[in-house]
Amino acid sequence: MNNNEKSSESYRSLLILSEITGEEPLSQRELSRRLGVAVGLVNSYLKNLVAKGYVRVKNFPRNRYAYLLTPQGLAEKSRLAYQHLSYFTSLYTAARQDYLDLFRRLEAAGVREIAFCGVDEVAEVAYLSLQETGLKLVAVMDDTRAGDTFFGVPVVSLAGGAQRCRAPVIISSLKRKDELTRELSDLGVTAGMIFVAGTME
Repeated sequence: MNNNEKSSESYRSLLILSEITGEEPLSQRELSRRLGVAVGLVNSYLKNLVAKGYVRVKNFPRNRYAYLLTPQGLAEKSRLAYQHLSYFTSLYTAARQDYLDLFRRLEAAGVREIAFCGVDEVAEVAYLSLQETGLKLVAVMDDTRAGDTFFGVPVVSLAGGAQRCRAPVIISSLKRKDELTRELSDLGVTAGMIFVAGTME
């Protein structure tokens, strides 16, 4: 298992532990609904958390079960929360600087307008860095968010954006950078017009 998989697995465990911290007894179905993941996945995480002694199962009449946090589970939740907070803080700091460096280099090369490709929490960090430059965001592309707006800019599909936009395209999602770069290339955007923060010479 690579670091990203480990990180997302421990993050899911943190979310589950956080949900069952409250006083109300929660079923697997309710946890699944709150977290937006399949019941089967919740079941497998809960089995693991029960086996480690972080969660205990309480039986109710009519074959119903509820999940409660143990003292060890409470300690584990605090540990995971701290671990993820420091991970996200360092990710934020690095991404903010990488995007700022990229934008300043593009500005120095005479670029005035840019487009973003990919809308997630990293895109928001990129947008914050953009505010420290004179560059203007003229287009935002993301097939999964087309029709939304991103800081007042309409989000369009990759195909729509690639067709109309002539500005350099900044990959603004770290999780999907390879996939988005490939899709833009397939749509005819030349490699010299696609930029990934942290990789520009």
